[in-house]
Amino acid sequence: MPAPLRRAAGALALLALPLAGCSPATPTGAGRPTPTAHARPGVELPAAHAAFDYQIGGPYRPADDVEVVSRDRTAPPAPGRYTLCYLNAFQAQPGADARRWWQRNHPDLLLRDRDGSPVIDEDWNEPLLDISTAAKRTALLDVVGPWIDGCAKAGFDAVEPDNLDSYERSEGLLTKDHARAFATLLTRRAHQRGLAAAQKNAADLLPEARRTGFDFAVTEECARYHECPAYATTYDDRVFDIEYRGTDLTTACRAWGDRLSFVLRDRDVSRPGEDGHLRRTC
Repeated sequence: MPAPLRRAAGALALLALPLAGCSPATPTGAGRPTPTAHARPGVELPAAHAAFDYQIGGPYRPADDVEVVSRDRTAPPAPGRYTLCYLNAFQAQPGADARRWWQRNHPDLLLRDRDGSPVIDEDWNEPLLDISTAAKRTALLDVVGPWIDGCAKAGFDAVEPDNLDSYERSEGLLTKDHARAFATLLTRRAHQRGLAAAQKNAADLLPEARRTGFDFAVTEECARYHECPAYATTYDDRVFDIEYRGTDLTTACRAWGDRLSFVLRDRDVSRPGEDGHLRRTC
């Protein structure tokens, strides 16, 4: 992670809010994506350069031109839009309740340091999950796999497994190979359920992206960290990027705005009407 605030955390508490009236009809000119030469059988990919909104902090009615939306797995898909199902696949959600759930139900699947204490992503107060062995990855799939199944049952089009790059915060206990191995299990499960799978950040894994099973990318601050061209090359411009600084959105729009999908969001990915809400595009 090049910066401690690179990833915006999903807020599950917000996602219990009433959802009536959140979704309009299909936007003009949107249409559903069609399979391409790179799509797996039965899996649809989002259109490149489609207008994008990142709503993992809570669902709200997308702007009329938005064609692709990312929402937390506990929220409904956005009708008429290609909707990504966000799930925190490599770390536990923040907060005491989530930590207690893992401690009570799967204490052996929390990554622990040499003193036996859980390894924590301090920026978001999220314990890391232990993907260090094949047995633990299989056990974790028994937890995360049903989340993916739920995304498919709810009508999402793709999954967005977050914290692929947690190995960078693991105190040296996890490696890129561990992350890729678990990601391969997740993408396989997604494809079996008819869902596409997005690579979330972790540009270091781009050389093995296709072998891992990823179909397109959701990135944070690829303009700020000069990573957009690498993602664009790997994924045939199917890159959906979130920037958190206005200057970086300006850079992104000038350099790649005619090819890739960019949105500027506040770091809390708040809903309209909430303090700090921000959303702009090219």
